[in-house]
Amino acid sequence: MVARRGGQANQQQTQRILAEALSGVRFFPGTGLLQEVVYLVSQGADPDEIGLMNIDEQLPVLEYPQPGLDIIKELTSPRLIKSHLPYRFLPSDLHNGNSKVIYMARNPKDLVVSYYQFHRSLRTMSYRGTFQEFCRRFMNDKLGYGSWFEHVQEFWEHHMDANVLFLKYEDMHKDLATMVEQLVRFLGVSYDKAQLESMVEHCHQLIDQCCNAEALPVGRGRVGLWKDIFTVSMNEKFDLVYKQKMGKCDLTFDFYL
Repeated sequence: MVARRGGQANQQQTQRILAEALSGVRFFPGTGLLQEVVYLVSQGADPDEIGLMNIDEQLPVLEYPQPGLDIIKELTSPRLIKSHLPYRFLPSDLHNGNSKVIYMARNPKDLVVSYYQFHRSLRTMSYRGTFQEFCRRFMNDKLGYGSWFEHVQEFWEHHMDANVLFLKYEDMHKDLATMVEQLVRFLGVSYDKAQLESMVEHCHQLIDQCCNAEALPVGRGRVGLWKDIFTVSMNEKFDLVYKQKMGKCDLTFDFYL
């Protein structure tokens, strides 16, 4: 956890709260859909119910000032907590396996396009540069939360840890049933065969709701999104940087389905 000025007591409090959590749900921008699926699986909720609730209150972001630790303290344990922080900044209790971590990685080409659209959609970001400029910043590790390449590799190094479930965004579209079964086992919830089939169908509905044209006019949830915006030269440059920064890592991605 990042230390704050005069905040040792707050740091210890944060670690204690997070250590009680069932699952620190990890997201890098562009893969927030996972929070909906995790909540659906863990709570047995209906997709329509999720659409009516403030999901950020049910899965607050640990490092955000709002809704902040007050909301986290009010949640009934086991709790679901989101964070964008790198693995090295997680509390030691999580490193020691006392809480569970779900991490979702997305192929970086789709991610950078989605991340760009996300920045453009928020007034607080006020990003008005070109996609080429944004992509260059991404490749040079000059965006919020630092290097995606380091972020994803740090978690991949722990993907075999018993308290870590490492997922890929593309697998949610390729084989949702298998991913739901992984989540069920990892979260320790119980469903019979009929209930599991119903849960998978509910998750399909949820993904359709989140990725349809009305919810995402620019298709941010689609796999292979990058092919609509990358130029040939941009793609070649990206591949070169990817090879340089990920060449020693055995993590692989599907860049289209």
